[in-house]
Amino acid sequence: MGSLHNDSIEFKSENQIVLNPRERARVLRKIDWHLLPFVTVFYLLSYLDRVNVGNARVAGMATDLSLTGFRYNIAAAVFFIPYSFAEVPSNIALKLFRPSRWIPSIMVAWGIVTTLMCLIKSYQSLIVARAFLGLTEAGLFPGVNYYICLWYPRSERSKRIAIFYSAASVAGAFGGLLAYGIERMEGVGGLHGWQWIFCLEGIATVLVAIPSFFYMQDYPETGNFLTEPDRLYIMNMVKQDANQLSPRFDTKFVWQAIKDYKTYVQILIHLGMLVPGYAIALFSPTIINELGYSAANAQLLSVPPFIAGAIATVAVGIYSDKHNLRGPYIIGCAFVSLVGYILLYTSVKAGPSYAGACLAAAGYYPTIPVILAWAGSNAGGDLKRGVALAMVIGISNLGGVCSSFIYIDPPRFHIGHGTVMGFLSLAIVMSLFAMWDFNRLNKKKQAQCLAENITDDRGYEFEDMGDASPLFR
Repeated sequence: MGSLHNDSIEFKSENQIVLNPRERARVLRKIDWHLLPFVTVFYLLSYLDRVNVGNARVAGMATDLSLTGFRYNIAAAVFFIPYSFAEVPSNIALKLFRPSRWIPSIMVAWGIVTTLMCLIKSYQSLIVARAFLGLTEAGLFPGVNYYICLWYPRSERSKRIAIFYSAASVAGAFGGLLAYGIERMEGVGGLHGWQWIFCLEGIATVLVAIPSFFYMQDYPETGNFLTEPDRLYIMNMVKQDANQLSPRFDTKFVWQAIKDYKTYVQILIHLGMLVPGYAIALFSPTIINELGYSAANAQLLSVPPFIAGAIATVAVGIYSDKHNLRGPYIIGCAFVSLVGYILLYTSVKAGPSYAGACLAAAGYYPTIPVILAWAGSNAGGDLKRGVALAMVIGISNLGGVCSSFIYIDPPRFHIGHGTVMGFLSLAIVMSLFAMWDFNRLNKKKQAQCLAENITDDRGYEFEDMGDASPLFR
């Protein structure tokens, strides 16, 4: 990847170096190539295994398991209960154990659960399997977001989270294509096509997880792909970005996250976007099917909305970091999604409704990386950040329970679309409040630093205060 040259490096002290912009970009790019491919594939498989129940439903599972009434809705919803409550303990465990051990272990567990879902014969066994899938998948998404925070400064996180989160929209598209092909295996090995969807996708997860134990990187200080100057630079960059806040494990930092009202503001923003998101993931094949397309065509036509979401996710993540803005991008994308759902709500023709589905996905997917970059950047200290991210992701994911029960009135789905529009409005209102409140807090701290002559070299005095430190912005 190249080496450091004497004219590109400045030694400020024995253990601290400063790189010129070109060399800084080179070091960050080196991290990208060694971290992002892993976490992107991990999340693609995670999302695929989570939402393939929607493809399986259209492929014949609803008939074979007699999923009448609210049975499918309950099966979709039960995933989110253990998923939500296991996220904070999982991120604490990630702090105690190495990422290269904890994250692949989670993958093996949920991969086995997904594979064994090919054996389900009844509605009751589907419920049990979905609950175990939620429990075993819980740690991945908050864990990867926390993992990225350990390697990148705040100004570089949104685009990286966007890259790995774009795997969610790719998984939605890829899931439709896979389901279209796999359900042609109807009868092979005595299994239905929808059972093969679970079997093959679960095996793929396990096969990716096993080599990850050996090749996944842990921390900048142990990264074997880094030169010593690279390593020093990354460690100092992340430390300075954290305003010298304590990285140690202490339960008081857990309580700081739990008691901080800003955590709950971010939860409401995330919740406002997740209800629309899970509605898209769990019900898009069904919605498109109800527009008059066949089941096979519904699988294929569910692909373009997710592709639009993937492209928009990466583009918005890049520009959010470039302009160092979070709230305006969340609000703008939420409005795009809102327009899409208005089209779905009001249109009686398949064409405009399908365009609405594309807009809904293109507006929703870019917001999640920006929200999580915002939440992680505003929680000071390693452990508080890990717990705050897990809370934002975990509690908000209970919105998936809501998403599972609102699409109950085909073919127009007015209840579902109307509920989603309400949650999008919640995200917009809470983002406006957060922008105003964080600006107010920053001005207050700036005034305090001026009045009390507090400068960066006094950072050690406030290392246990988290984002309450007067130096933290």
